[in-house]
Amino acid sequence: MSAPLKSLIASGTKLWLDSIDPELVVANRAQGATGATSNPIIVADLIKTGRFDDRLAQLMDQGLDDEAVAWQMTDALVKQAQDVFAEVHQESAGNDGYVSFELDPLLEDTECTLSTEERAARYIELGKQWAAGNVNRMIKVPATPGGLAALEELVAAGVTVNVTLIFSERQYIAARDAVWRGAQRRDSLDGFKSVYSIFVSRIDVYTAKQVPELPDDAQGLVGIVNAQRLWQENQKFWADKNLKLAQEIIFASTGTKNPDDPPQKYVAALAGADIQTNPPATNDAIAQTDGLRFSRSVDQFPPQEVLDEIDAKVDFQKMEETLMEEGLAKFADPQKALLQLIAEKRSTLQAAG
Repeated sequence: MSAPLKSLIASGTKLWLDSIDPELVVANRAQGATGATSNPIIVADLIKTGRFDDRLAQLMDQGLDDEAVAWQMTDALVKQAQDVFAEVHQESAGNDGYVSFELDPLLEDTECTLSTEERAARYIELGKQWAAGNVNRMIKVPATPGGLAALEELVAAGVTVNVTLIFSERQYIAARDAVWRGAQRRDSLDGFKSVYSIFVSRIDVYTAKQVPELPDDAQGLVGIVNAQRLWQENQKFWADKNLKLAQEIIFASTGTKNPDDPPQKYVAALAGADIQTNPPATNDAIAQTDGLRFSRSVDQFPPQEVLDEIDAKVDFQKMEETLMEEGLAKFADPQKALLQLIAEKRSTLQAAG
């Protein structure tokens, strides 16, 4: 394990990989990673390498359509990563060692005609289906109206959830409260685990474009401050619940978007608690930076005058609405691209056969 990543883990951060590439999973496990997450972009990028053509051909030969092939490939890749982290899950008694599995993003496509209730029912059905038999799999549910409406029932049924696409306090509280209602319907809370994925760097991209009046000492810090506040709120809520397992924040979108920022900007600012799902490139850059060391900073806020500027100039409701609109496009479009890629692979593989 590299010294920089070792110091990050020593600060109290659980390091998860934002990939289920089998080779990267093994390499990052050796670097100290204890979990991973997946999405359609990651699956598509893996398929593009050609490394899985034989498996694709086998699935297609079974008569599966493009959508079924996509889900079978995702399931297999996630399971492979789960196997790598199974020991972590066992040793931590269920507190770590998970791999996240994203449910059908097309439920949030603008062309989807289902009602909120119908989307929730579908999330519940799919969540139970893909969670079954997988002790160290987390089911990713978006903090959309349909996703939020599904959480209580999923958690009550014993599904371990990763609530994703969270940008605001409103979303976090709605998700957390629904999860807790579901948890209290279980026969036992011993195995209850939930996480809440707070997106970080996308917020700073938003403020750079939409809130240019922010002073220089506040611009580029809104994503960090927002994540710190939600982490603090999460700590307070669960403190008196006497649960065996930690209910944690995942600091997501920790790769920098501004080329002038050092690659460790968000990693360093949020070090010291809960979980970071870092892109492979971010972990690689950190591992190769000599002399870089991390210490707990997740509870160290900027000066009060910076916080006052942020609160005075950033409309967090507008921010949530804008980023959710963008986020849902980024959520659904990759699934469409994955299905298109599999269709193209089908033609290529059939022609070669």
